[in-house]
Amino acid sequence: MEFLGRLYDLESLPSTDSRFQDAAGDIWQHRVNNDDWPEDWIFDDSRFRLMSAPPDEFLRFLCEVLHPVVRPDRNETLKLLQHFNDQLRPHGWHLIEEEKIAGRPRYVGQAIRNHHHRSVSRARTVADALDAAWMQKEIERVENAIDADPALALGTAKELLESCCKTILTKRGVSFGKSDDLPKLTKALTKELKLVPEGIPDAAKGAENIRLILRNLSALTQYMAELRGLYGTGHGRDGKHKGLEPRHARLAVASAVAFIDCQRRSKSRPLGGVKVGHLTPHAGNVGRA
Repeated sequence: MEFLGRLYDLESLPSTDSRFQDAAGDIWQHRVNNDDWPEDWIFDDSRFRLMSAPPDEFLRFLCEVLHPVVRPDRNETLKLLQHFNDQLRPHGWHLIEEEKIAGRPRYVGQAIRNHHHRSVSRARTVADALDAAWMQKEIERVENAIDADPALALGTAKELLESCCKTILTKRGVSFGKSDDLPKLTKALTKELKLVPEGIPDAAKGAENIRLILRNLSALTQYMAELRGLYGTGHGRDGKHKGLEPRHARLAVASAVAFIDCQRRSKSRPLGGVKVGHLTPHAGNVGRA
């Protein structure tokens, strides 16, 4: 009753029970006084037309289910959010955080923008090529978190980089320490794959530009690790901490994908000593992230 009262004027809606004047009366009778309606009755009730309503009305209903006042249990809210988004995403919608109320997120429905899905698709291609099931799980976590939990997306993007480095190093028989951090793993991988080539002649057109692009791509993992330390999951925060926005998470994820895509291509064909023209596709991937 209280929940529906947040969304509808129950006293203005008709009753389906002749003993009562309005929806407030018959809902009280059949859900409180004499609980003889099924749990999912509202989805078939023509007064609320949830199954035929415009998307914004249905999404508003789902968002209210997750409202901090309605659902104070944080873990339950997150589980429902993931379930709702799993069902909504194939239809082009998802629920994202709009604001916080007393430190708890309030959600709003939004049409999915396709720009970050290209990055996720490329990441899946890399994971398939490397036969890395764990990377697939991290990619799925990133996709679900970009809008709903940017800090989680950032933290997982960093883990995705680590998984990529460890997977390729393992496949190539290169040993590394269990405690090696992301910069160390990256250094070992770029050395193994000769990602920063020394064989480009200085006279070649754009040689220095190519070196800079590839060196900065390698340095990206260091920046990602530092950013994750500042804003990602895995560290406690004070009460005044302000996190990243989804747009920052998209940039971080796209950058991470550019790196692992380049590494995957380099694994198949090491870059050291090849011609400048053969490097262009890899440099171009950075711009399309």
